[in-house]
Amino acid sequence: MRVANIVNLGFKELRGLGRDPMLLLLIVYAFTAAIYTAARAMPETLNNAPIAIIDEDRSPLSSRITGAFLPPYFSRPEIITAAEMDRRMDAGLDTFALDIPPNFQRDLLAGKVPTIQLNIDATRMTQAFSGSGYVQSIVTAEVAEFSQRYRDTSVQPVDLVLRARFNPELNKTWFGAVMNVINNITMLSIVLTGAALIREREHGTIEHLLVMPITPFEIMISKVWSMGLVVLVASALSLSLVVQGLLSVPIEGSVPLFLAGAALHLFATTSLGIFLATITGSMPQFGLLLMMVLLPLQVLSGGMTPRESMPEAVQLIMLGAPNTHFVMLAQAILYRGAGLGVVWPQFLALAAIGSALFIFALGRFRESLK
Repeated sequence: MRVANIVNLGFKELRGLGRDPMLLLLIVYAFTAAIYTAARAMPETLNNAPIAIIDEDRSPLSSRITGAFLPPYFSRPEIITAAEMDRRMDAGLDTFALDIPPNFQRDLLAGKVPTIQLNIDATRMTQAFSGSGYVQSIVTAEVAEFSQRYRDTSVQPVDLVLRARFNPELNKTWFGAVMNVINNITMLSIVLTGAALIREREHGTIEHLLVMPITPFEIMISKVWSMGLVVLVASALSLSLVVQGLLSVPIEGSVPLFLAGAALHLFATTSLGIFLATITGSMPQFGLLLMMVLLPLQVLSGGMTPRESMPEAVQLIMLGAPNTHFVMLAQAILYRGAGLGVVWPQFLALAAIGSALFIFALGRFRESLK
C-alpha cells in the first residue's frame, strides 16, 4: 500500500465529483434547503388546521365556542351552512367541520344532553388524529364554563411541575433540524461512494486503474476518504450555518466530538455504499437497492421513534447497523451535551461495525474485478 496512491486517487474522486453538477446540487440541497424546510415543516403536529363551523343555534354559547378556535392550532373558523359542508370537505378546504345544531343552548340549560357533530377529513392523518382531541377539549371546556357560570378553578389533588430538559421550549424545530442532518449524513455517504464506483464502471476507467500499479485496497480506501470528507465538511457547515445560524437551534455539546463520531460513521456507511455498488450493474439498480436499504436503516435507527418502543428482535438486529449507534451518540452530544465518557461505547461499536463492513466490502470489490 502506498499512501501517495491513496491521496492521488482520492483527489481524482474529488475532481470527478466536481464535474458532476447533479451530485453537487444534491449535496448542497440536502444540507441547506432540505434541512430548513424539514425543520420548519414540523413546528407543531397541529398548526393552522382549517376548520369550518355550521352555527345553526345562533346563541351566545355557540358564538363562544366559535371564538375559542384560534391560531396557532387552528385557522380562523369559516362560518358556513350545512349545504356547503360536503362540498368544502370534498374540495379539501376544511379538515374539521363542527355542526352546532338548533336549540343547542336551550337544550343544555334544560338539563338535556345535546349533540354536536364533528366531521373530520381523515386523509390528513396527523391533523385528524390530534385535532379531534383538541376540538373535543375546547368544546367541553367552553360548555362547562357556560353551564357553571364561572371558570372552574378547583384545586387538583396533585401539583405536577413540568421541567423540560434539553429543549425547554418543546420546540420540534430543534429536533427536526438536527435529525435531518444526521439522516442526510447516512444517505449521502452511501449515495456518493456508490455513485463514484458505478461511474468508474460505466465510463470504463476502472479497467484503466487495474493496469496501473494500484491495488483494490487503494482504490477503495481512496473513495472512502474522499467522499467521507465531502459529507463531513458539508455536515459541519450545515450545523454551523443552517442549524445554528439560520434556524437558531442551540447545540449543547462539542461539535468536534460529534464530527469525530460522524467520521467513524462515514467509514462504515461509505463501505456499505461500495458494497451495494458492487452488486448492482447501473445507477437505476443502485437507486432501487438504496431505497430497500436506506429506509429501514433510518426508520429503525431510533431517530424517528424510540428504540424501546420497537420489538425486541428489531432492537437486537439494529444493533448491527451503524446509524443506530450514530443516532445515539449524536443525540447525546448535540442535545444533552454528553462527553466522550458517555458516548465511548457507541464510538467502539462504530469502529467495529465500520471495520467489518470495510473488510466485507473489500472482499466483494476484489471479486467484482475478476
